[in-house]
Amino acid sequence: MFKKILIANRGEIAVRIIRCCRDLGIISAAIYSDADKLTLHTRLADETYHIGSSVSSDSYLNLKKIINLAKKIGADAIHPGYGFFSENSDFIKACEREKITFIGPSSASVKMMGNKTAARKLMAEHNVPIVPGTVKPVSSVKEGKKTASKIGYPVLLKASAGGGGKGMRKISNEKEFEDAFDATKREALKAFANDDVYLEKFIERPKHIEVQVLGDKKGNYVHLFERECSIQRRHQKIIEEAPSSFVDEKIRRKITEAAVNAAKACKYFNAGTIEFLMDNNKNFYFLEMNTRLQVEHPVTELISGIDLVKEQIMIASGKKLSFRQDDLKINGHALECRIYAEDAENNFLPSIGKIINYKPPAGPGIRLDSGFEEGSDISIYYDPLISKLITWGSNREIAIDRMLRALKEYFIAGVVTNISFLQKILKHEKFLKGLFDINFVENEFIEKNKKVSPKNKNEIENAVALLSAVLKSEMHNNLEQSSDTLKNRWQKQNYE
Repeated sequence: MFKKILIANRGEIAVRIIRCCRDLGIISAAIYSDADKLTLHTRLADETYHIGSSVSSDSYLNLKKIINLAKKIGADAIHPGYGFFSENSDFIKACEREKITFIGPSSASVKMMGNKTAARKLMAEHNVPIVPGTVKPVSSVKEGKKTASKIGYPVLLKASAGGGGKGMRKISNEKEFEDAFDATKREALKAFANDDVYLEKFIERPKHIEVQVLGDKKGNYVHLFERECSIQRRHQKIIEEAPSSFVDEKIRRKITEAAVNAAKACKYFNAGTIEFLMDNNKNFYFLEMNTRLQVEHPVTELISGIDLVKEQIMIASGKKLSFRQDDLKINGHALECRIYAEDAENNFLPSIGKIINYKPPAGPGIRLDSGFEEGSDISIYYDPLISKLITWGSNREIAIDRMLRALKEYFIAGVVTNISFLQKILKHEKFLKGLFDINFVENEFIEKNKKVSPKNKNEIENAVALLSAVLKSEMHNNLEQSSDTLKNRWQKQNYE
């Protein structure tokens, strides 16, 4: 077993790994940038090391600094968390070269699955359903138009090295193809330093269903059932569930078998996730493999009873899986809400500032994975994820009710959060009935908010003008009062 693990990450995932290290009696070593000097993960870790400035390229994405630090402090292994270097085959190669164990898959597996066209080809060869399309990059507009005509419009043009919705465009007809092709290649080159693109048939109103897999270095594989990840904004998940209310037992057997086949195909070990698109008829298609621990892993932990971070560490140390497939069964239902410092009413604009008041929820069936606390700063340099709120119940209805209770209790002051937006989603009739797809947030909230009639617009403008007049009048009256009696309600409530 490892004696010391360097955690090459920050925020809630660093805290999660630190706590697991403590459970296993392993020394945890955390790194931090200038912006993260006083954050929670630096306080909880056994050892902390300054890694660089606030800019990611000088700190959390500085390969040479992290590898040299691991060698200097005698770390046996590096846990990458998610994001940053977690799916970087060059970083994993550097670990392998320096005889530092990377807690994750091999560089070969990551490289294989990181190229979307190569991954699609591999999946097709191993009986994993893929979306109709190309299995190699599209080299020209002429070739692309010909392929798109065969597949049938609409199609998706996607970056081979892409992810997270970047380098992806829907093309509805041949007239749109050339401009979309050029724009997608430019975006792919800028975002991923690789302008290869491929074509897929556009699946109408799909669900995003993913399967958690684990494999050890001895050739043993298991799945830990599926997760429902269709509630997204800007192609990023904000609410996840396990299991999916849309997936029946027959489909569950098929999709989990396909996921395990996918892991075997690339000789995968450690924790990984196979993502699928599922249409209204419950046909599913391979989307991509995330060769790392997922943000939403807690919902799987709550329904399976398996500590995925612990399993990651044990597998990386050379031990075989601590359980078999037959040992697993779905226990209840779990829900996760990602709590972001962002303004959902203003195009999800990140909210930067200091958390001046922080009251986390508690009670039966509540779990909170947080990387921040009262006094923490939400920095402009990193993703504005504050925490992950997870609830468990014996069924979906109870898990949702507990989530609504927890969100109501959750109080964060100093920055704008998406808590009220999450509450609206959870109360929506279509969500409660499970009648949603990946376009749910866009269709039910974003687009509807854009459609303000001229009459309503005039009413809003009149109301704003009236409110402004009232506030000016109150301000004038207040200024005439003695300064001793002047009270600032915002200060009283600990707002700034």
